[in-house]
Amino acid sequence: MSDPAQLLRDWIATYHTPTTSVAHLLCERHNPHTIATTEIGPTLEATTLTFGELAQRSTTLAAGLATLDINPGDRIATLMPKGIDLTITALAIWRLGAVLVPLLSSLAPHAITQRLTDSGAHLVICQDEYRTKLDPGPHHPTPPTWHIATTGTHPLRPGDHTLTTLTTHPNPTPPQPTTTADTTLALLYVSNLIGPPRGARVPVRALAAMHAYHHHGLGLTHHDTYWNTADPGSAYGLYHGLISPLLAGHNSLALRAGFFDPELTLDVLGLHQVTNFASDPTTYRTLRAATKTLPPEIIVQNLASAGEPLAPDVIDWATDLFGVPVRDHYGQTELGWCAGIPNDPDLPEHTHHLPPGAIGPALPGWNIHVLDPIDDQPAPAGVFGRIAIHHPTSPLDWFEGYHGYDNTIDIRHSPDHTHHLTGDTGIIDRQGNLHFNTRDDGAIITRSYRIGPTEIEAVLTTHPAVDEVGVYAIPDDIAGHLVGARIVLQPHTHPTPQLTDELRDWVATHFAPHATPHKIDFVDQLPRTASGKMRRSHLR
Repeated sequence: MSDPAQLLRDWIATYHTPTTSVAHLLCERHNPHTIATTEIGPTLEATTLTFGELAQRSTTLAAGLATLDINPGDRIATLMPKGIDLTITALAIWRLGAVLVPLLSSLAPHAITQRLTDSGAHLVICQDEYRTKLDPGPHHPTPPTWHIATTGTHPLRPGDHTLTTLTTHPNPTPPQPTTTADTTLALLYVSNLIGPPRGARVPVRALAAMHAYHHHGLGLTHHDTYWNTADPGSAYGLYHGLISPLLAGHNSLALRAGFFDPELTLDVLGLHQVTNFASDPTTYRTLRAATKTLPPEIIVQNLASAGEPLAPDVIDWATDLFGVPVRDHYGQTELGWCAGIPNDPDLPEHTHHLPPGAIGPALPGWNIHVLDPIDDQPAPAGVFGRIAIHHPTSPLDWFEGYHGYDNTIDIRHSPDHTHHLTGDTGIIDRQGNLHFNTRDDGAIITRSYRIGPTEIEAVLTTHPAVDEVGVYAIPDDIAGHLVGARIVLQPHTHPTPQLTDELRDWVATHFAPHATPHKIDFVDQLPRTASGKMRRSHLR
């Protein structure tokens, strides 16, 4: 048996150091013959990458990237699906002390350009099929300042680089800059209620929190076959689909499919004998709608869910079908995952005693409070308030602000700086279990994507027919929520079904398909206060 307190001390000692090597932590310290990643192709064929191969190929790519004048701290964006190429690319970026900026492949050109511009990206590495999203167009206000490299063997545009050409550099030894616990590892963009998305700075010391959740929350061992379905452009996909398995030296599956298919998911679970499965509530809800019986070859022993609360009836369905419950875990981009039913024999088992609607207790290394809305003091058990992390007693709390917003660390903390404010609301019951209520910042969670209403409003108001827009969330059994929009048209413009379709396409092509409004209503005016502020609570 392991001692959770000692493990926590060990992780902090390993990852909170004045000098370290990210490549060593994620790769070199492991057996070079152990499989690091298994990529599953469209026909379910498997291609593996060992830690030794990862070390060699990422070192060679880092040397090639260095020829593009990549320096420590430079931002390198990726527009790539999960798999071997992304794993090698991410490690090559970190070998140079550069910062990974992972982008969702579903983003439209305008949204991609916005993030590249804000981050000051020096280079974009993209899958060949996404190269058109980087072509010049109305979303490029000025000629782009970033280099572009694609994953194929031949450049797709004049001036492009490829991973093939970058890995044929004659000098395979890249520079090895010093990395500290506070060095920025990644910029991960999150939607915001007001204004554009912001890049959360993820420091190297956040690796301790990722390793802790990998062990206590997911309960992974070397005997497991692990599959995390989350997109690597999201926090759960980056932290626990890519990084934490490498930290622990565990093989993880990466399915190269551009769409979600319930039957394909079951095929992968069975054919590759997955024992530990992590996904989002939309995946579980879709599987429930499409699956009547479980194929006998599926032997999943552990299920985890993250991204938004999972309804008790879905947990009951999974328990009946798989024979094991789904462990619902709470976290966010700025924290990692810090609460939920642990999957660790050395921690108390809460599974059979969890009240309906409860997520579970704080995981080791975290202390969660619910603050009274009036005085910022911890509220009594069962009293509604703002979910916050007590920083002095949460050694895994790592958030240090957003790129380009030096004052946001103050905004996200209580006035006395003892609590990290999550922006969520809920309660903690007498047993110490967290009950999530809602996002306090008005963000819409749809199909496990987090969307700021103002992002969609800003896109729609660029359409020549639109005067004003109010965006709101619509509850949905599969997606969790869908996007709704109330639109005030320009004078002398009339609503038509064709205009409705055009506005949906406008959002899909200027932001992302997952943000497309499910329902559009044309109204004469939006609900507003006496001072003219939009009343979002009255939109639905």
